[in-house]
Amino acid sequence: MLKETAKTIELAVDAACAELGVTPDAVDYVVLEEPKKGILGIGACDAKVSVTLKETPAIRAYDFVETLIKNMNLDATVEIVEQDEEGVYLAINGDHLGLLIGRRGDVLDSLQYLATLAANIEKKGFYRVTVDVQGYREKRAETLRGVAKRMSEKVLKYKKSFALEPMN
Repeated sequence: MLKETAKTIELAVDAACAELGVTPDAVDYVVLEEPKKGILGIGACDAKVSVTLKETPAIRAYDFVETLIKNMNLDATVEIVEQDEEGVYLAINGDHLGLLIGRRGDVLDSLQYLATLAANIEKKGFYRVTVDVQGYREKRAETLRGVAKRMSEKVLKYKKSFALEPMN
């Protein structure tokens, strides 16, 4: 919740939206005090509004991840990198976040699953949530491409099939 004052209600809502980085249709607001013009400027009073973000699947996922990190006493920030009607991409940045990644991303996958459940709690369809910690997913994808390339070279060299560990 954010409180803002300005000469008009619309300007106060616009200022709050600019501070939150969203458009006016993504917020709900309550007028706390109507603007008053006064007489010759004496007794004039600005409009006061209270602005809150509308509850969306992306906001629910963001709030879940942020609360979890706060409760774990980790020094990290959560950021909405991309968002559309189908899903959201959340990035977690900070120091010493290996605990959130886990072995081969197991904890990160579980965190993403829980964030997806939180986002879809009131939604009829499916809202996709992707959670990443310090660019881990891209680094892991690059590593897996390297493994695939090495294994394909090995198959061509020895003319024999090789098995890889199960991967999601």
